[in-house]
Amino acid sequence: MALLTPLLSGFLAAFIGIIPPGLINMTAAKVNLKEGKKNALWFVAGAILVIFFQVSLAVLFAQVIDNRPDVVTLLREVGFAIFSILTIYFLFIAKEPKAKKSKIKKSSKKSRFFLGMLLSGLNFFPIPYYVVVSVTLASYHLFAFEHNIIFTFVFGSVLGSFAALYSYIGFFGRIEKKTDYLMRNMNTIIGSITGLIAVGTLFNILNYYFG
Repeated sequence: MALLTPLLSGFLAAFIGIIPPGLINMTAAKVNLKEGKKNALWFVAGAILVIFFQVSLAVLFAQVIDNRPDVVTLLREVGFAIFSILTIYFLFIAKEPKAKKSKIKKSSKKSRFFLGMLLSGLNFFPIPYYVVVSVTLASYHLFAFEHNIIFTFVFGSVLGSFAALYSYIGFFGRIEKKTDYLMRNMNTIIGSITGLIAVGTLFNILNYYFG
């Protein structure tokens, strides 16, 4: 398998996972506006260090799961239930999110680095996210649980994470209005995405049992 495939897969998975407005990327943008690009990059470095270990751990979990087809099937069924509930919640129950303004006190590079690590460490979403991504890619023969391919995928994920976070640092002023629009419609966007994932998961489950 060419190493370009896992590199691009990791990059795209990370970029897609981080680019929606969230605590980490919005904090990176605010640090940049209040304290300058150097401190923002230290913040990003701390966040990416944790992401590196999270992706590595996720791939190890995925490798164990991939050797158990029964577990993969069970995870699909559990995933379908979770994504269905999330779709109903975000589309019909959740209230419109309101942007909160927070003050950021000027701090040292070291404190910003550890803040990036802290916020990234508190975000547990990457682990199940990359488990699903790597297992799914493996099922389509776009990924293999081999050392060089795993390292390339993790490296691509780090690059994708940096690219997504740097885009908030470099272009936040230009995308701020679009970010406000995304925040107002975030429930609909997330609900639509989880709905599509639920439909795709249901198709895989039906194909497994009746295909």
